[in-house]
Amino acid sequence: MPKYVYEFAEGNKDLKELLGGKGANLAEMTNLGLPVPPGFTITTDVCRHYLDHGRMPEGLDAEIEQKLRALEARMGKKLGDAQDPLLVSVRSGARYSMPGMMETVLNIGLNDDSVHGLAAQAADERFAWDSYRRLVQMFGKTVLDIDGDSFEDAIEEVKRVKGVTNDLDLDAADFQRLVAAFKEIVAQRTGRPFPDDPREQLDLAIRAVFESWNTPRAALYRRQERIPASAGTAVNVCSMVFGNLGMDSGTGVAFTRDPASGQQGVYGDYLQNAQGEDVVAGIRNTVALSELERIDKGSYDELMSIMAKLENHYRDLCDIEFTIERGKLWMLQTRVGKRTAAAAFRIADQLVDQGMITLGEAVTRVTGDQLAQLMFPRFDESAERRRIGRGMNASPGAAVGRAVFDSDTAIKWARGGENVVLCRRETTPDDLEGMLSAAGVLTSRGGKTSHAAVVARGMGKTCVCGAEELDIDIKNRRMVAPGGEVVHEGDVVSIDGTSGEVYLGEVPVVASPVVRYFEGAIDPASNEADDLVRAVHRIMRFVDAARRLDVRANADTAEDAARARRMGAQGIGLCRTEHMFLGDRRQLVEQLILADTDDEQQEALAALLPPQRDDFVSIFESMDGLPVTVRLLDPPLHEFLPDFTDLSVRVALSESRGEEHENDLRLLRAVSKLHEQNPMLGLRGVRLGILVPGLFTMQVRAVAQAAAERIRQGGDPRPEIMIPLVGTVQELEIIREDSTRVLREVEEEYGVRLDFPIGTMIELPRAALTAGQIAESAEFFSFGTNDLTQTVWGFSRDDVEASFFSAYLEKGVFGVSPFETLDMDGVGRLVSIAVEEGRAARPDVKLGICGEHGGDPASVHFFHSVGLDYTSCSPFRVPVARLEAGRAAARD
Repeated sequence: MPKYVYEFAEGNKDLKELLGGKGANLAEMTNLGLPVPPGFTITTDVCRHYLDHGRMPEGLDAEIEQKLRALEARMGKKLGDAQDPLLVSVRSGARYSMPGMMETVLNIGLNDDSVHGLAAQAADERFAWDSYRRLVQMFGKTVLDIDGDSFEDAIEEVKRVKGVTNDLDLDAADFQRLVAAFKEIVAQRTGRPFPDDPREQLDLAIRAVFESWNTPRAALYRRQERIPASAGTAVNVCSMVFGNLGMDSGTGVAFTRDPASGQQGVYGDYLQNAQGEDVVAGIRNTVALSELERIDKGSYDELMSIMAKLENHYRDLCDIEFTIERGKLWMLQTRVGKRTAAAAFRIADQLVDQGMITLGEAVTRVTGDQLAQLMFPRFDESAERRRIGRGMNASPGAAVGRAVFDSDTAIKWARGGENVVLCRRETTPDDLEGMLSAAGVLTSRGGKTSHAAVVARGMGKTCVCGAEELDIDIKNRRMVAPGGEVVHEGDVVSIDGTSGEVYLGEVPVVASPVVRYFEGAIDPASNEADDLVRAVHRIMRFVDAARRLDVRANADTAEDAARARRMGAQGIGLCRTEHMFLGDRRQLVEQLILADTDDEQQEALAALLPPQRDDFVSIFESMDGLPVTVRLLDPPLHEFLPDFTDLSVRVALSESRGEEHENDLRLLRAVSKLHEQNPMLGLRGVRLGILVPGLFTMQVRAVAQAAAERIRQGGDPRPEIMIPLVGTVQELEIIREDSTRVLREVEEEYGVRLDFPIGTMIELPRAALTAGQIAESAEFFSFGTNDLTQTVWGFSRDDVEASFFSAYLEKGVFGVSPFETLDMDGVGRLVSIAVEEGRAARPDVKLGICGEHGGDPASVHFFHSVGLDYTSCSPFRVPVARLEAGRAAARD
């Protein structure tokens, strides 16, 4: 029989896949001898079985009963006993941290009898009835799926009648009335009474936690964080300890370092006379953790000692939840804490300096996504700003947008193209989609450990929490500042997650120091470089030495090429020549399309040659000494012509007015002639080069002449000619023969040697499957993963992303868009085949990738693993690709 339930002492931190992160770390703390309330963990295997079959596995009930009896014996209490009840909590605990996304139920074991036993043992009737009403409230919302507002409204009514505003002002009789009211709500909404049997409460709570794995908010969070749906969650059953026993009790969250900045010190929140959900929910404002030293020095000193022990043990920032029960400290959870991008780099750098990790290990502690966040702009400190409030700097960054006061509005406006800032008193897990849609999050309650702060940090969203001086009025959809300024929904606000300041109106942004470092404007050894820039520099220097994969850039202009080089690009992996035919030059393409005779066609091509050549001269100068892969014209010619409908209207209007319109009429005929039902699969790429004589040879001549001019000027141009959309080697051979002839002609014309490689772009499944044949005539391959993804899936990207992609993501068909991260099983399989067969036919073939996936972290790791020589991406993503290529090598 498989083992489904583990006592805390039976596990360890390496069993996260089986016990979940929370269970594994509770086990680890237990084995370290730390004060952890006894309990047991039900494995993720049970969750998967339950969700697959709709029932618990055979033998589970007996295992739970055995572990429960052992827990009762250890605690000297029985679950739900009327005289001295054992109470337990039921908490979720997936392998991956998912803060607030799944369910928790506290105080299981209370009923109308055991509440009196709890009151007698605690000598506190108010505490007992408060705990009971919490159970009914959490159980009703979590297990019985009752709208939480029903319970909140009942609490507000009791406070209104009594004339108080704070829960702490309610007494035992008030809570007793609330229990009765809550039970009535349960009976009305479910048609059955609240379950009094403690074991039934436990079993139903366990099922509810498993079912919460598939709630919409949990599924959305998993998609955002790329957590596999098959992972499942564990359930932790833990004996209760109480932070709501009076002012000598409390609960808190602590970090061994600041999760926002990475600085060392005492960071966290504490709340007296409260249970854990009060801190995370942000419904009562906490005090700084440092205040605990004044409130309870003994517990504070013990906590500091435990925090140091845990950080040294895990060798990383630890996020800790604790409760103090009448002066006794209990550890409820620890995990390697979520942190901002800046904190990730600083902490990795600090741990290397402290000898806790190697520089190679530090590289695995940071990600390309985090580096990209550090490159986002920040507010210009010299600009005029109108500050209206200040809160806690929960998650750094600069966010500007229209104020909205609920998640649905945030989602709607963001889909309409608006930047929004979600303003709430406090956020709940139900706000997740609104937070994802917003540029930033602002709350008037909660601290650095509230739901808003923790989730925003994990997503890299700018967040300011606990801005108490701002009165966020959800009902009237406005926010009132201390000075009387009123921010209505739709007004623009700016929030600074680094300083915690909130501004009315739009504050200008400037380039971040990290971007200025990459651009060469900040010397990492100078006084201008702060500790973050120095940490980034140290890690980038290591990954550049460690990586095997070169990083090039996709660039079509000299300006982009120069910027890419400053960002560390080792060449250009994709120079799209079609971008050179836009603007004023579009007319030259129209002349080519409208040419009726060979002479007119050659005249049009001759007019296109000089501007192409001049562009290449500038690009080769910017990339002197580095390879530049020039892709010959890829899109269909009709893309350079006016829209058919617009032209038709123009011709009709001209005819009605009796105006001259011969040129428009010729264009209309040409557009009609070139019209295709699916241009992506039509006359484009190499097909265009074969059917429009002289088009590709003109481009090759422009490249060759530009290179020859640079050589004469003392430069070192290194162009590579890439032929797009090849599906068969015969197509490639035709264009290759013409291109080679042109190179020899330009060599003779300029008296220089032009020995440039000619290769192809693999963007069709047939090309990937016949790569061995194609390699006989291609000196390099570059995988065009954008079109390869479209042709493998049968998707037209422009159409499907606007139609059914969102439904596919919601239903779990995709975990992430295949245009964002490479489809490893389909497209990736074709890439692997092409690499293997291409190298078998031509061992020295150069292999790269130039699709948008070239800057995606997960895709870069795949390209490293299959043995590509380089990846190419946009100039801004070059540092990200450099880091991820180095991380891939370091993990090897």
